[in-house]
Amino acid sequence: MRSIQQRVVDDLVKVISEDKDLKKQIKEEPEKAIKKAAEKVSMPDPLKQDKWIYRMVVFSLGVTLFCSVIGAIIIVINGGVDKVPDILIAIGSAAVGALAGLLAPSPKGTEG
Repeated sequence: MRSIQQRVVDDLVKVISEDKDLKKQIKEEPEKAIKKAAEKVSMPDPLKQDKWIYRMVVFSLGVTLFCSVIGAIIIVINGGVDKVPDILIAIGSAAVGALAGLLAPSPKGTEG
């Protein structure tokens, strides 16, 4: 698997090799021409390229939610306190909200 740097360099070489005017400009003013070529190359988005980042975040939030619910149930069953601690409710709610935000489809065509 190629690294991100290798992909960017390959894309830059491709842009330069396909544009004859850019090749001439590189011979005359290399810095300016390479900067111009680099503007045409887009950096890959790690969140779109690496599916494991997304999976690790969803898994971590799921484990957090699971532990909060199990912890709350254990506390209630043992009867050590009158109510579930607010911190468990806050952590569980935050995990549910984050999972909903990650798993909900993003709106399309609403960019400002």
